[in-house]
Amino acid sequence: MGVVQTRSGERLPVSSQQISPGAVVSRIWQIYRANARVLIGTALILFALQFVVFLLVPGASVAVAILFWALSVLYQGMVVELVQDVQEGGRDHSVSTMLRSVEPVLLQLMAVSIIFAIGVAIGFVLIIIPGLWLLVMWSVVAPVTVLERPGIFAAFGRSMELVRGNGWAVFGVIIIVSLAVLVVSLAVGLATASLGSFGRALVQWGVDALVAPVSALSASVIYFALRS
Repeated sequence: MGVVQTRSGERLPVSSQQISPGAVVSRIWQIYRANARVLIGTALILFALQFVVFLLVPGASVAVAILFWALSVLYQGMVVELVQDVQEGGRDHSVSTMLRSVEPVLLQLMAVSIIFAIGVAIGFVLIIIPGLWLLVMWSVVAPVTVLERPGIFAAFGRSMELVRGNGWAVFGVIIIVSLAVLVVSLAVGLATASLGSFGRALVQWGVDALVAPVSALSASVIYFALRS
């Protein structure tokens, strides 16, 4: 039995009961449908910046990639706040309020994202298994960073504490969500193969806005399922 500390300083126990991948995926879809306008609309606006840079600075692939990463981190933080609202019985805060609430930990969230990517990448190089293990054990590091705010390195330890005992269930959720995103991406890639760079970028903008909520929601829903 672990303990979680909320932003208000309250310490809550963490149940050791097993979570169900099916129930978590169902909850992800439920929140996605109920909040699709906010999730997709916000993603469209944020990732429009990436699309504009692509149009104004052709060939700036590195700049576009960095911008997309930064916006994705900000978006992830906002989704964590949204799921927190939903878990508390409704969505009481506006998008601007949720985005502003992420600002105090945005740099930490970016640092966590970099460490996560480097750690998992190195793990995959080392015979794949370590990478999968870190992918699972660090799966809720973003919600921990935003809601509990323990600090950059402590967030990874906290994520491992939460996931411990539910590794296979969390892995199942990651696989299901990843396969769904992959199928959509492949289908869109095949459908837009004949389009020019502008057309593909325009379609990719829309696809990113549709897919981004799924990946962002999965970490947050897993986090609250483990905390329940």
